[in-house]
Amino acid sequence: MNTIQYLASTSIPQAQQWLHDHEQAKILAGGMTLIPSMKHRLIAPEQLIDIAKLADLQQVVAHDHHLQIGAAVTHQAVADSEVVVKAIPGLAQLAAGIGDPQVRARGTIGGSVANNDPAADYPAALLALGATVVTTQRELHADDFFLGMFSTALVQDEIITAVRFPIPLRSAYAKFRHPASGYAMAGVYIAQFASGFQVAVTGAADGVFRWSEAEAALPEQRTNIKLQHPGLLDDLHAPAAYRAQLASVMLDQAFKHLI
Repeated sequence: MNTIQYLASTSIPQAQQWLHDHEQAKILAGGMTLIPSMKHRLIAPEQLIDIAKLADLQQVVAHDHHLQIGAAVTHQAVADSEVVVKAIPGLAQLAAGIGDPQVRARGTIGGSVANNDPAADYPAALLALGATVVTTQRELHADDFFLGMFSTALVQDEIITAVRFPIPLRSAYAKFRHPASGYAMAGVYIAQFASGFQVAVTGAADGVFRWSEAEAALPEQRTNIKLQHPGLLDDLHAPAAYRAQLASVMLDQAFKHLI
């Protein structure tokens, strides 16, 4: 039986120092991905560094041109936040549709972003909105942060502290849920800025990605736009062609619900 040391941090610098000192440590916030991974013996950390109660990671603040959400803010808190609803209602809509009530009550935006599950919802919002991931060491644009399936630009002793979103004119998210897991088999986030549309897709490939063809076609065309991507998933849940078609349908649905 593995022995795990539980470390409840009282500050961000303390958590970062512990992470630096313990090579096999993992950050614990909501634990919605970490705990199942441990149960299935996919990972076996020697220390868990709990950052869920750090007040600095639970703030939601809107400025003139951007919205900043602390890494430990739960999905439900994002969905219910009057600040988020006013600044980027499409992001609140996305958060309200993540998982089930139990997952939304515990899961955090920072944990979801750090895990970078290829079917997670938040990465699509980050890419489409052109968000910045703020860490204890630097700031990373979403285009540079997501590197592929379960892979990000984070290094060993780096902790996400917040996500900063530019405020769009309008945005919306639509996804087709897997009937068992609830994860997106294809999810599309659309953000409209003065410069045009930005579109990101999750669930359909081995990682989140921008859909340039859709960005170029909107708003004149929003149906029958072909999704071309070399990493489209072709597995027991759905063939690649089906996921591509789902993405087209979700694009149309998201466009209809731009808010």
